[in-house]
Amino acid sequence: MAYFGAKILHPQSLIPAKERNIPVLLKNTFNPQQKGTIIKNKTVQNGVTAIAAKDGITAIKIKSYRMLLAYGFLKNIFEVFEKYQTPIDMITTSEVAVSLTIDNTSFLSEIEKELQQFGKVEIDTQLSIVCVAGDFSQNKEGISATVFNALKEIPIRMISYGGSNYNVSLLVKTIDKVAALNSLNEELFVENLCL
Repeated sequence: MAYFGAKILHPQSLIPAKERNIPVLLKNTFNPQQKGTIIKNKTVQNGVTAIAAKDGITAIKIKSYRMLLAYGFLKNIFEVFEKYQTPIDMITTSEVAVSLTIDNTSFLSEIEKELQQFGKVEIDTQLSIVCVAGDFSQNKEGISATVFNALKEIPIRMISYGGSNYNVSLLVKTIDKVAALNSLNEELFVENLCL
């Protein structure tokens, strides 16, 4: 959650606590008397627990029929990003295309130029990643459907699901981010409080 916009913690600060099974208590700076939130090394059992967003995202799509049934194609693409020390946030693939996102565009023109040797390159800017955290293990029914139902009015550019049992990441236009967050909050938290 820290990586995807929850600015209270740097993602690297949680690694030592996770490795040593130390719970981390987050408190409200403006109201420290409130209970707060405990982060601990335990599987979530009750669906969605948090939503966060990260702005300033650029999506890059490389489409090539040479990718079909080829090996080494993704390795070659990743080497371009490694060369320019540009981390990738999300990635999805199909038979003939790979889409990925970055938040550091310092070398975007150089990356685009090198990627063109592999296929047609399309770049979209002014995007945001919305991350929904919780228990998305394969034996849980209905949670992902609830997330996507909440976003039925929001155009989704990209989905990253299945790489982790603990989150679903969605790429939307930044102008749609607030509406997406409000819809998710309404569907996942407010309605459940009324039950």
